[in-house]
Amino acid sequence: MNILKIYKQKLRFKNYSERTIKVYSHYLLEYFNMQKIADPYQVTTANIINYLENRSYTSVAQQNQIIGALKLFAKYILGKKQLHLNKIERPKKEKKLPLVLDGNEIASKIKNILNLKHKAILALGLSCGLRVSEVINLQWSDLDRSRNLIHIKNAKGGKDRVVFLNNTIIQLLADYWRAYKSVKYVFNGQFSAQYTASSCQKLVKKYINKQATYHVLRHTYATFAHENGTDIATISKTLGHSSVKTTMIYTRVATSTIKNIKQAI
Repeated sequence: MNILKIYKQKLRFKNYSERTIKVYSHYLLEYFNMQKIADPYQVTTANIINYLENRSYTSVAQQNQIIGALKLFAKYILGKKQLHLNKIERPKKEKKLPLVLDGNEIASKIKNILNLKHKAILALGLSCGLRVSEVINLQWSDLDRSRNLIHIKNAKGGKDRVVFLNNTIIQLLADYWRAYKSVKYVFNGQFSAQYTASSCQKLVKKYINKQATYHVLRHTYATFAHENGTDIATISKTLGHSSVKTTMIYTRVATSTIKNIKQAI
């Protein structure tokens, strides 16, 4: 549909991430199909509200994504004067504590991985708290080896940040490069320039825990960094959170002070 093309172009112009554009476009198209919208420009406020109130959702996160997709459609495509959805409230977030595993145990498992690519991918999640999207988009040019830093560019929310690399990770990445000699992206896929997020998730289930996801490594990093005495503001900057309030959840799952997991890998 031409309207979807215009919608995607507008979101790209507004610097939304490709992942957000893909998800929002999917839900917008789903809305058109489920409501049998013949002319998207004739959509009414009542129609959208009725759809949102009667649709079933698998999670609060999905509900928020659908509301976001339709709000941006109204704002950027139809224009504020033609359709107002500002009064539609988003549901309250589920107050679930993040799943956190034992940092030393995970570090030990990663240390024993023989495949250098798999080892490096998982080590970056645990040692630096990177998101899976940040790992697969990481380029060699993003590494500042003279200062032991990674420049994370255009991450969630379009934000850039700098993350510290300890000497162990620097050495691991050097060993990995000598073995694989990837050029642009640090981690290449088997048949593509980039490793995939789904492949990273499979590594976590294979080496760490069958019930875990890559994000668990990030949760574990943050929790044990806090337990090791790192202040919340520093952890928040490392994780790339927009607000320290988001990071505060890790104070609820931290239980004891342990050895810095960065040195355990």
